[in-house]
Amino acid sequence: MGKIQKSSSVNQKISKTIIYIICIFLAVLSILPFWIMFVNATRSTPEIQSGLSLLPSSHLMSNLQVLLDKSFDPLQGFLNSLIISTFATLCTVYFSSLAAYGLVTYNWKLRKPFFTFIICVMMIPSQASAIGFYQFMYKLHWTNSFLPLILPAIAAPAVVFFMRQYLLATLSLEIVEASRVDGSGEFKTFNRIILPLMMPAVATQAIFAFVANWNNLFMPLILLTQKEKYTMPIMVSLLRGDIYKTEFGSIYMGLALTSLPLFIVYFLLSRYIIAGVALGGVKE
Repeated sequence: MGKIQKSSSVNQKISKTIIYIICIFLAVLSILPFWIMFVNATRSTPEIQSGLSLLPSSHLMSNLQVLLDKSFDPLQGFLNSLIISTFATLCTVYFSSLAAYGLVTYNWKLRKPFFTFIICVMMIPSQASAIGFYQFMYKLHWTNSFLPLILPAIAAPAVVFFMRQYLLATLSLEIVEASRVDGSGEFKTFNRIILPLMMPAVATQAIFAFVANWNNLFMPLILLTQKEKYTMPIMVSLLRGDIYKTEFGSIYMGLALTSLPLFIVYFLLSRYIIAGVALGGVKE
């Protein structure tokens, strides 16, 4: 009996060791491309062309100086991207949470068909409506404006779907009914009671929405033609021109500057992802 228990304990240790090795390998594999990007931002073009290196070099400031000398304005790009991403993210998470709240708490005849319609909208790629959307914005004289990049974020079917599933798993309708009995209005109930309960899910979706809006290149490239309105992804996409065809270090520097805020946002809010998954998986 003792030999069986000892053998079982050894097998468990071996299994845990294998799992840890696999997890460490996957973690290194995920981090390696970003590390190479940051390392190449410190290397010169001849060093990058000579081969791969995992150790930083000493050309960080020279690569940054090349960017600044070629009318690359990272501060303006940061500001533009930050304005668009922040306000678009706020619109996405708030109005999607509000729509999910209505789908869960209100019992009306077209509730299921309406939710089915939302799911169907998820299947339509944004590129399919890009031409019509641009023509509409042109008629409104909203080209070279941040508004067409922010206001459409109000309608986010995928986020509505996630928020609805989260509320179905965590929200007790007795709380809503009790607040109504106490005389609380619907918006007051949502803003002061429901929204705080949804913070793990809101923070989780805020990460994804912020990253998606920050990395968005297609629509800003179509709508924005003035240099002072360019976002960071547009600026980086323009680095591969004739002037920059040999400045690989500066290109990697532009990519590093673009991705740096995403790491900061993720590290600040990543703990909510685990909390959102844990709470969302518990059914009252």
